[in-house]
Amino acid sequence: MARPIKIRLGDILVEQKLVSQEKLMLALEEQKRSGRKLGRVLVDKKFVTEDQISEALAKQFGIPFINLKFYNINLEIIRRLSEGHARRFRALLLEERNGKMLVGMADPTDLLAFDELSRILMRDIDLAVITEGQLLETIDRVYRRTEEITGLARELSEDLGDSYVDFGAMTEAAGIEEAPVVRLLQSMFSDATQVRASDIHIEPQEKKLHVRFRIDGLLHLQTEADSRIAPALVLRLKLMSGLDISEKRLPQDGRFNVRVRDQAVDVRISTLPTQYGESVVMRLLNQGSSFLTLDKLGMPPDMLERFRAITRRSSGMVLVTGPTGSGKTTTLYAGLAEINTIDQKIITVEDPVEYRLPGINQVQVNEKIELTFSRVLRSALRQDPDVILVGEMRDAETAQIGLRAAMTGHLVFSTLHTRDAASTLFRLVDMGIPKYMVASSVQVVLAQRLLRRVCDSCSEPHSPTPQEIEWLEHEGVQRDHWGNLQHGHGCSRCNGTGYRGRMGVYEMLEMTRPLAEAAAHHDSSRFMQAARDSMQGKTLLDHALEQMRQGCTTVAEIMRISNQVED
Repeated sequence: MARPIKIRLGDILVEQKLVSQEKLMLALEEQKRSGRKLGRVLVDKKFVTEDQISEALAKQFGIPFINLKFYNINLEIIRRLSEGHARRFRALLLEERNGKMLVGMADPTDLLAFDELSRILMRDIDLAVITEGQLLETIDRVYRRTEEITGLARELSEDLGDSYVDFGAMTEAAGIEEAPVVRLLQSMFSDATQVRASDIHIEPQEKKLHVRFRIDGLLHLQTEADSRIAPALVLRLKLMSGLDISEKRLPQDGRFNVRVRDQAVDVRISTLPTQYGESVVMRLLNQGSSFLTLDKLGMPPDMLERFRAITRRSSGMVLVTGPTGSGKTTTLYAGLAEINTIDQKIITVEDPVEYRLPGINQVQVNEKIELTFSRVLRSALRQDPDVILVGEMRDAETAQIGLRAAMTGHLVFSTLHTRDAASTLFRLVDMGIPKYMVASSVQVVLAQRLLRRVCDSCSEPHSPTPQEIEWLEHEGVQRDHWGNLQHGHGCSRCNGTGYRGRMGVYEMLEMTRPLAEAAAHHDSSRFMQAARDSMQGKTLLDHALEQMRQGCTTVAEIMRISNQVED
């Protein structure tokens, strides 16, 4: 296309009646004061949206507006432009067609950027408009640090040679930013944060070192490197977390804090001696991200209303159950946040403290100095609390103290690892808690799982496989009740998985008087039958199937979590 002409953004928006002259003048004054771009000022003041600005520019220049959220990006083409140039010129290479490059720009009036891109690409350019927010998000996602991490791992391997190197001394001599092992770890943490990984796994094999990230509940290989660098990585991580660097035969646990991409991240680290060296797993807890509120968790409206009412009671126990990584702590904190008022004394006992909530007293359990759940819980009860959160009912002593507190005028929140809501009470009884105490203390049990969401950028209608059809029929789901079956075919936005993000599915067992009486009865089958009747049509599986009908998740995902429910 011909070189665009310079037109002022404000004039375009006024001409297309998207902003008034008065609002434009206010934005221009703010622009002079702050030095920010006019478009950013207009969006921040909510005079227009990013989409409206982009569509107005596209209309003015007669070029297409592309919504990157639904655009299947070709990674090979997009990476022909370096990350530095993409960020500097706010531009992405989108397609190669008819000997020309289609370039998406946030600001097609930037003539300098247009000229520089033409010179760098040495091709004729066709322009499209994209929003700046989507452009920056795409740059972060596409220009991942995989190559940088692989390169740093190779550099570190070459530095090591075949002999042992004292990395503590090497880091001191080189300066902490320059040491290859430190730069490798920094890049690894940055990439993990960028792709929303919850865990980093560093696993030495016979000839390779595997680095894997857990994203949306599943592990993905990030890179493979020379196994010789594993001891150097483990040593540095042990130093960072204050572990014993001389002890390689026993498992160790620790924690440290890092700042990654302007976010504070708490890292829980666990080392385990394996056949080919020490395996390391790090759980990343992003303290910068805000936790979800109850109405954002995705509970069915009637369940949300009842759960909310129960969390406002003055006593009793609220239990959230599910396997590791099912979002139990997120749910508990969403409940705590709603009752966190100046007239409530709230104490949490956790290992580790996963969220920081202003106004409450959070205690970190430390087994090394015998600061156990039960010990902290006893002390917490002497602090005159109204509400107590116990991170996990790990043993009979902790459970008994918590249940007694619930009976004596405290509201107690906690978690248990059980299959479903109904079996939770039997788990407490198995731990040695008297039935009468369980029946009179527990107010509600919420069981939950996390399902992966279908990627909205590559979602498409899905015809179920024979195995999926057999499973749906086995669960009594007739063809006319399948709803809008969808799946993702895989794109750059979801790293080819077809899924992006997760959602909660729930079942709730509220301990009504008849249920409490059945729980205290010596015949356990009476309680199980009463619990099934109470949750008829409102189980975990029922909620998951409803999400499938709406096209939010896949049959395969529900089959995966149904195994956890039915085991």
